[in-house]
Amino acid sequence: MKNKKKFYITTPIYFPSGNWHLGTCYTTVMCDCLARFKRKQGFDVFYLTGTDEHGQKIQTNAEKCGVSPKEYVDEKVFKLKELWALLGISYDKFIRTTDEEHIAAVQKIFTELYEKGDIYLGEYTGHYCVPCESFWTDAQLIDGKCPDCGREVKLMKEESYFFRLSKYQAKIEKLFEENPDFLEPKSRRNEMINNFLKPGLADLCVSRTTLKWGIPVPFDPKHVIYVWMDALNNYVSALGYKSENPGLFEKFWPADIHMMGKEIVRFHSIIWPAFLTALDIPLPKKIYAHGWMTFSGDKISKSKGNTVDPVELSSRYGVDAVRYYLLREIPFGQDGNYTNSIFLNRVNNDLANDLGNLVSRTAAMISQYRGGILPAPSEYLPIDSALAAAAERLLPKITELADKLLIPEALCEIIGLAQACNKYIDECAPWALNKNGEKDRLDTVLYTLAETIRFIAAALSPFLPGTAEKILAAFSADKKELSGFDGIKKFGGLKAGSVITKIPPLFPRVDVAAELKYFAEKDGAESAKTLEKPSGKGGEKSGIEPPETVGNSRKKSAEKSGIESPETLEKSCAKDAGKCAETAEKSCVKDAGNGVKTLENSCEKNIGKNGIEPPENKDADAPGNGFISIDDFMKIKLKTAKVTACEKVEKSDKLLKLTLKCGEETRTVVSGIALQFSPAEMIGKTVVIVANLKPAKLRGIVSEGMILCAEDGEHNLAIVTADSADGGTVR
Repeated sequence: MKNKKKFYITTPIYFPSGNWHLGTCYTTVMCDCLARFKRKQGFDVFYLTGTDEHGQKIQTNAEKCGVSPKEYVDEKVFKLKELWALLGISYDKFIRTTDEEHIAAVQKIFTELYEKGDIYLGEYTGHYCVPCESFWTDAQLIDGKCPDCGREVKLMKEESYFFRLSKYQAKIEKLFEENPDFLEPKSRRNEMINNFLKPGLADLCVSRTTLKWGIPVPFDPKHVIYVWMDALNNYVSALGYKSENPGLFEKFWPADIHMMGKEIVRFHSIIWPAFLTALDIPLPKKIYAHGWMTFSGDKISKSKGNTVDPVELSSRYGVDAVRYYLLREIPFGQDGNYTNSIFLNRVNNDLANDLGNLVSRTAAMISQYRGGILPAPSEYLPIDSALAAAAERLLPKITELADKLLIPEALCEIIGLAQACNKYIDECAPWALNKNGEKDRLDTVLYTLAETIRFIAAALSPFLPGTAEKILAAFSADKKELSGFDGIKKFGGLKAGSVITKIPPLFPRVDVAAELKYFAEKDGAESAKTLEKPSGKGGEKSGIEPPETVGNSRKKSAEKSGIESPETLEKSCAKDAGKCAETAEKSCVKDAGNGVKTLENSCEKNIGKNGIEPPENKDADAPGNGFISIDDFMKIKLKTAKVTACEKVEKSDKLLKLTLKCGEETRTVVSGIALQFSPAEMIGKTVVIVANLKPAKLRGIVSEGMILCAEDGEHNLAIVTADSADGGTVR
């Protein structure tokens, strides 16, 4: 235990200015998953989260509510802790900047820096953004407004203490130069260098006299310590820095990962290292700035009226359904889009169909064919050994991905193994083996399935802890599977003779159309209106909630329809997308309003606004009745193609570049599906493409065709896939 590796991970500390929502949960669930993963790897983990409770906005909100600032934040913090308990957040400490220990540490830090000459008294004249708690010079304003959030600023003049940030410019530049992985993703690093370091760092205002709700400067109590000198130091004060008991600080500092939203990366990657350097404290190992969660394309924000209630989602669909969506759907480091239909279809497809159905049918077969007792395997055939080998490869794969913070891709590997099990069932047909009296063969199949499910559940435990525990209990797995990964390194750990218990569906399948109707009716008639686009950028200092434009009211947006991702070309047209088609041939000629997109419609819809040269549309003058002849249809050549590589197109949020194997031919296709599909989940899919489309140059890349998709009324996409080999002709 003495030589156990240490791992210290932090969320930003959240700003309690309103009700908590799904966007608030994203960073915290992600950090919880990483903390749980590291614990299962054997690390000694310290996971910190908390709240940033001082500042002008809190003081103003409290006054409006007729309560003291402390009473105001106490209520918000109570609700946040309730939310973290609901979501199973395994933090080791919840820090509040109103904690006495934190206040004492910040005052000692301020005094030390003042005595060293790194803090000095001056006068500030400039522009102040209240929501961002940031001061700006004339040159930094954009159109006279805050460069971070686009809102109005106030011209202020007051006596202030300043931190000599300019003194540490060279050291911060050296940090970025010598440690390219210090700040990730790379785009954030480039932003900090070009937008802040190259123009030059100005000294930083670190106190206020016009604000009363804050930590007093110990030697000049008419000043309160300005927010970033207060808030950033939580990462060390939480460990006992400057206290009588600094043991945690000595044990866990420096932090391994500071996780936050992209709008506060400047404070963490430039100002925080400067503070630490001035204090002669080692710097954190990594700053990671993820993207925002958006709602139907707009940033989730309390004041925009487009928030999503995680408590309601958890109550209605299960806590792990919410955790799964947050961990699986959003490409880490990029903005991710939430819609009700995306969430519901992800629950149905991955959790109900792939995972839940596998567990239920396997337990049911063992109950029916073997009285609920796990049989011993007999001779393994190649098909059994292949599945066992895939199970043994799972841990190394997800470990490599988790170490790179590629959590969505790690979950994709786990669900992929569940999909392989379902395919194994279909190919081995246990019901037929039972009917034909092939006892030994049936025993091997049932054991192989149960043991692979044990691997899946143990691997899932950092991601979906409640679900993993239910599965392992039902399959009589050792409780050690919940505490470590050692049990899923070697296939064959389940003991023959174990009791396998039938359990209710882990994730009951939902009626997507009915649920979308529920949300629409719940939110009312106004909620069906399209959400206005924000006029500003940036966000609150919490790292979660991007701000709204001042005076610009927002409407909630509700989903009106949804589709399920098709598994084969034949099935795809019978799915929910407006019941648009019954056969594969019909799918290619229906219009986008019915749910299936032709090449021209797709290009205009998804990527026409990205500066792309759209392909020519020579058939624009279709007959007035909307029908085409069989001769016209026969001009369209649809082929199956396997995705062998996939990556995001630079400087585009919507485009993926896919490399396709189409028989003996290799093609490149650019598709506007990046908002709903990550590169990792596209690799390996066999898709359907329009093969005889005239090539078009999209963002400088020649695209040789288009992937066939289905689309619902809210522009949510499903990829049309096929079970056949690549290069096949679709008829």
